[in-house]
Amino acid sequence: MPQGQPSVVPDDGLTTRQRRNRPLVLVHTGKGKGKSTAAFGLALRAWNQGWPVGVFQFVKSAKWKVGEERALKVLGATGEGGTVDWHKMGEGWSWVQRDSQFSNEEAAREGWEQVKRDLAAETYRLLVLDEFAYPMKWGWVDVDEVVAVLRERPGAQHVVITGRDAPEALLDLADLVTDMTKVKHPMDAGQKGQRGIEW
Repeated sequence: MPQGQPSVVPDDGLTTRQRRNRPLVLVHTGKGKGKSTAAFGLALRAWNQGWPVGVFQFVKSAKWKVGEERALKVLGATGEGGTVDWHKMGEGWSWVQRDSQFSNEEAAREGWEQVKRDLAAETYRLLVLDEFAYPMKWGWVDVDEVVAVLRERPGAQHVVITGRDAPEALLDLADLVTDMTKVKHPMDAGQKGQRGIEW
C-alpha cells in the first residue's frame, strides 16, 4: 500500500469517498498484550474528530481503574472533542477460568442488550466493546446474533471488539483483524504488572 493507496479497487459501484467513509468492524485478538490499548487509541482518534464514543467493558472488574478510562473521561468532559461514555458490565478478570465467571453471564447479556439499543439509536460513532470476545467464546452471547446485528447496524458506526479467541464468524465479518502475538512478556520472568504499563 504505497502512500495509502489500496492494492485493489473493488467493482462495488461505490465512489472512492463512499468506500473510504464506510463504517468498519475491527477486531483485536490474540494472546499478546495491547488489544485493549489499541482500541483505546482508536477512541482517542475518534474523540479528536468530535465523534461520540461509547466504551463497553465486558468481563473486567467494575472496581478496576484503568488509566485509559480516566484519560478518556476527562477528555470527553472538556467539550473540545467528542463525548465519551464508559460502561462497565462485568466483575472479575478476563484471565480467570470460566467456572468462576458464571455470576457475570447475566451482566454480559445485559451489556450486549445495551449495545444493541445504542447501535439502533446511533448513539455513538465509535463503540469499543472491550473483552467482548470472551462472552461470545463462553456462549453467554450468541455469535450469530452479534454478527447479524453488526452487519445490519445503521448509519456510520464503527465498532472495535477486543479479546482472545475471537470467533471465526466475527473474524469473517470484520473489515480489519489484528492478531496480537506475544513474543516476550515480563511476566514470563516472574515480574507482575506495573503501574503505567498495565494500568
